[in-house]
Amino acid sequence: MIDYKVVQDEEVTVLLDDLLELYGYDFTNYSKASIKRRVNRLFSLDRFPSFAEFRYRIKNDPGYLRRFIEQITVPVTEMFRDPAFYRTLREEVLPILGTYPLIRIWHAGCATGEEVYSMAIMLKEANLLHKSLLYATDINPEVLERARKGIFPLSQMKHYSENYISSGGKNDFSSYYSANYDMAKFDTVLTGKMIFATHNLVSDRSFNEFQLILCRNVLIYFDKDLQARVFQLFDESLDNLGFLALGSKETLRFSAIASKFKQVSAKEKIWRKMA
Repeated sequence: MIDYKVVQDEEVTVLLDDLLELYGYDFTNYSKASIKRRVNRLFSLDRFPSFAEFRYRIKNDPGYLRRFIEQITVPVTEMFRDPAFYRTLREEVLPILGTYPLIRIWHAGCATGEEVYSMAIMLKEANLLHKSLLYATDINPEVLERARKGIFPLSQMKHYSENYISSGGKNDFSSYYSANYDMAKFDTVLTGKMIFATHNLVSDRSFNEFQLILCRNVLIYFDKDLQARVFQLFDESLDNLGFLALGSKETLRFSAIASKFKQVSAKEKIWRKMA
């Protein structure tokens, strides 16, 4: 019987060095404990007999490299996740964005895109989608491709519909997608306003000016130095009076840019950049 050992700290470092040197993926400033936990989960799940074989497969099998990247970048999301957050966006942020002639929104680390579709639905209901562009980026091209298609398991729609209603949605949620066997395909009216592109928050620069940036439950996997670099990127990418939305366990407080922002809601992690 094979003894499936644990990938050690120094071996995780070797893998991260490989990824940076061979493919340009820089995970060296991600939370070490989080990366190690996910590497070991995959190592065990795929039943590698040794670290050497695990490393060889990552370096030489493009298909397995994609699997590795997908597993360690945690593409976990859902539509209208944290409904109270979306209600605050709907009631306090979108009316202000509606005063702009063009609304640019950046979903950074969008994973499979459920939150991008949530935003498009809210913009449509606020009669703002026609003058909006939603930029959806992620480091992982595999999950971006799934996001671009706008096809999600039909089994999740009941939960998503409940989230939608809790967020203040008034329409029939099923009107936004068509069911085909066990999958739901979202309306092309929504996808027509989305631009999908790979973007690495670690190494890539700002690429536009936005009125709203959402990056939820991504920064918790970064160490403090990398968080600071990403906050600087967001500051450079936001219009004056633009909004920044983070995940429930993330905060601008104590960051170098904190003095430039004012929190919009006492409960939700949404800030506005001061002029």
